Amino acid sequence: MKFRFAGPLLAVSLALFGFGPAQAETELTIAHNLSPSSHYSAGAKAMAADLAERSGGKFKLVESYGGSLGGERELTEGTQIGTIDLVITSTGPIGNFVPDTLILDIPFLFSSYDQAHAVLDGPIGQALLEKFPEHGLKALAWTENGFRNLTNNVRPVKEPADVAGLKVRTMENDIHMEAFRTLGMLPTPMAFTELFTALEQGTVDGQENPIGVILSANFADVQKYLSLTQHVYSPSIILIAPAVWNDLSEEEQGWFLESAKVGSEAVRKKVREDADNGVAILRDKGMQVIEQVDTAAFQDALKPAFDKFAEQFGKDNIEAIRDYKP
Repeated sequence: MKFRFAGPLLAVSLALFGFGPAQAETELTIAHNLSPSSHYSAGAKAMAADLAERSGGKFKLVESYGGSLGGERELTEGTQIGTIDLVITSTGPIGNFVPDTLILDIPFLFSSYDQAHAVLDGPIGQALLEKFPEHGLKALAWTENGFRNLTNNVRPVKEPADVAGLKVRTMENDIHMEAFRTLGMLPTPMAFTELFTALEQGTVDGQENPIGVILSANFADVQKYLSLTQHVYSPSIILIAPAVWNDLSEEEQGWFLESAKVGSEAVRKKVREDADNGVAILRDKGMQVIEQVDTAAFQDALKPAFDKFAEQFGKDNIEAIRDYKP
């Protein structure tokens, strides 16, 4: 006996036997404000590949880079209101949304990458992630920018006296600005997307970022001096719009969480590669690199700010991070 199907009956029959069309693909945007050669981009690509495989092609992440959808504050707001699906952002603006995270931006809080990873991936970091939903955000995973270093066009910086009067771009972050003012600097909050032009035109004298950002943003083209201050370890974070998250099944949420971990590891790997190799590249590009920085003098000069931070966050909470053993 031969079976013949036609029209709608054919589609229904094929679907019943598992030969119907593949499940519809859901396309989501993952945005950041760095270049396609950056550590953020490495993380976005790794997360996209893992999620596509894990979900059997159901979810496709499309990367938006270079701040084309706005600066980090706008990107964070976008996930909050549901106009942007996923974001990789530094913690620079996050403290304006989730104040508890500002503790992570205290200068000289972390001693190494291993210690920072242990804190963020352990109970302290997880407790902070749990604060996000009450502020209208959903965080999938911590990742990183790395240790921040100072560049400028005025003078080599080796000790606190050298930074006095420097007009330096900073993120919209109260902890960073308080620390810079304590050192006698003139912190100037500015979106990262505006920074290259501001440096080129002399609107600000300098900026501070991890080596990977300095590399990928081509700051060697507009900055003369690089001081390896490593004054702040800068985490970053992968956010997902609550509107997207709440529409996922429990299984799908698990896929996103696991894929975010894969993306985070790719970011961290690229950050370490840039930190290990980037200084030589920047020197070859013409930057004068100051390696011998008086870290102890900077820490001593920041004592008035540290006293304020202890009052704000609690001395015990700060010490719990500073003394955490990997």
